[in-house]
Parts: sequence; structure tokens; C-alpha cells
Amino acid sequence: MREKYGTLGGTVGVICNLLLFIIKFSLGLLSGAVSIMADAFNNLSDIGSSVVAILGFKLSKKPADPDHPFGHGRMEYMSAFVVSILICVVGFELFKTSLEKVFSPESISLSIFTIIGLIVSIIIKFWMFLFNRKLGNTINSASLIATSRDSLNDSIATSAVLVAIIIFKYWGINLDAYMGVAVALFILWSGFCTAKETLDPLLGQAPSRELIKKLESEILKNPQFLGIHDLIVHNYGPGRCFASVHVEVPEDINTLYCHELIDAAEIDIKENLGIEIVIHMDPICINDENLNQTRKLVGDKLKEWDEKITIHDFRMVLGENRTNLVFDVVIPHNLSHLPQSEIKTMVGILVKEIDKKYVSVIQIDYDYT
Repeated sequence: MREKYGTLGGTVGVICNLLLFIIKFSLGLLSGAVSIMADAFNNLSDIGSSVVAILGFKLSKKPADPDHPFGHGRMEYMSAFVVSILICVVGFELFKTSLEKVFSPESISLSIFTIIGLIVSIIIKFWMFLFNRKLGNTINSASLIATSRDSLNDSIATSAVLVAIIIFKYWGINLDAYMGVAVALFILWSGFCTAKETLDPLLGQAPSRELIKKLESEILKNPQFLGIHDLIVHNYGPGRCFASVHVEVPEDINTLYCHELIDAAEIDIKENLGIEIVIHMDPICINDENLNQTRKLVGDKLKEWDEKITIHDFRMVLGENRTNLVFDVVIPHNLSHLPQSEIKTMVGILVKEIDKKYVSVIQIDYDYT
């Protein structure tokens, strides 16, 4: 179904952009307006983008194989990235051409047909924006959504060209070359934004806050599960999401019963959210008042250093002269540059401010969400 939607969007893109290229190229030749010619070649690059997008959808549906056990879903992101590179190349070439015209302006000849042609182009591009946005939201496709934004950008850029043409026709002020530069810069910015949006999932983008909340809600709907930590989500393309998480359970829970609950939770998440998840059980003590109070004191003390620091797997080993506090510390992104030795030293200092007998024995974790 994703391939059918993607092929539909790409085919419509090829047809519409080919029509727009012919219209604008003809208008550019007849008028000599570099801004219209720049806009025409922008549409020509969009044809290549649509073809690449179609190929990306077709390749992304290939099943998993021994070399790619998670499938080929990221090909959709790769195709969108190639599209962004094409956009940037076209924008750069048009920028050079338009800049030359700024220093060596040429006369242009306009007619009412030029204005009508540009208005038709704006309408078609705006319709393509609505069409691709509808398709992209239906299948949650980054590629189609990026295409829709590019169509909206093109509609705005053509509107700017139309304004320059009308100013020249009725007031004699030639802004053609300058508008060509503006359109080229607009194209470059569009390509850069598209590249960033498609590179993020390829590089390992953090899961959205909405997805984290959905996962947490789905897991904690079981009253036996007390909390979660160490959530990691991997995205291998649309519909190919894998995750792992630690779930806190009471230490006296029956192991076989807990395993049954975890299996049920993994199945529910697969069915409701489409995520393959592995859940690890972490038994914690909930009936020791002294331990619970100490855990809260330590957590509050570490938040004095940074509000985003959290702890889990908290245990106490009592002795005559010292008490070992054994726990994991989750370090937020803004502190991840610190050496682990420095983090452990700082945590040890803060813990001793609570009680000099406390010795922290910690495992450092990092926040991947």
C-alpha cells in the first residue's frame, strides 16, 4: 500500500512538473526573463525528484535478507535525501546564472500570457502541495511530506516571480535578475531543510515525545509494572521500528507470572503501535521505607546538579562504618560530554552531603530518548 501511494504521488509529480516546465520554459524563452527560466528548471529538478521518490518506495518494500535483516525501509529516507541534493544542485546553478544577470542585465519582453501562465503554475503547485500532504499524512511518509513542502515553496517562489513581472510590466522597474537570485536562494534553503529532515532518521533520530508517551502508557496500563527506564528506539524505515526497555516490577512477584505479563505487553505494543519491543524485567523493593526515603533523597540531591538526571535500580548495602548505595544514574544529553570518572566523583560528593557514611556505587547510563 505504501508503494502504491508513493507511486501515485511520484507519477502525479512527474506529469505536473513536466507540464509546468514546458509552460515556464516557453515563457522564459519568449520573455527573456531569467527568473522565469530559473523557476522552470526548478520544476525540471522536481521531475527528477519524483522519479527518485518512486524508486525509493519500490526499493524500500524489498523484504529482509541475510545482509539486511531489518529490511530496506530506509531506502525511502535515502531517496528523499537524494532529492534534497538535486534541489541544492539546481539552486546553486540558478544562483550563479541569476547573479551574472544582476551585473549584466538584459531586456525582457512580457505579455498578458506570461502573467496568466505564472498564475496557472501557482495554482497547480498549490494543489500539488495539498495532494502530497494528504498522501503523506495518510501513510506517514517523510518523502511525500517533504515533496508537499517543496511544492508549497515552489508556489511561493513563483508568486514572487509573478510580483516582479507585474512590477516591470506596469511600472518599468526591472527586478528580474534579483528575483532570480531570490528564487535560487529559496530553492537552496528548501534543499537544505529537506536534507536535514531525511538525514535525522538515517543518523539515528531520537523518538518523538508523543511516541515515548504512547509506549509508556501502553506498558504501564498493567498495574504490576511500576515504571520504565533505559528506553531505546531504533527506526529502520516507516513501519519498521524496534525498541527495548526495562520495566520495574515488585521484587516479590512470581517470575513465571511476570514473564507472562511481559509477553502480553510486547504483543499489545506490536499490535497497537507496530513496534517490535523487547522488555527486560527489573525487580525493585517497594516495601522498605528506609530504602524508599533514601532513594528519594538521592534523586532530589542529584537534581540540584541537573534537573534532568534520574536514577533507577536503587539498592542499599548496610555496614557498620559505611553504607553502599548501588544504583544507575541516567545522564542527560547536556552532561554527556563529561568523562565518567568526573560524573562518578560528582555523584559521590553529592551523596555524601546527605550522609557521610554513604558511598555511591553507580552505573552510568545515557538518555537515548
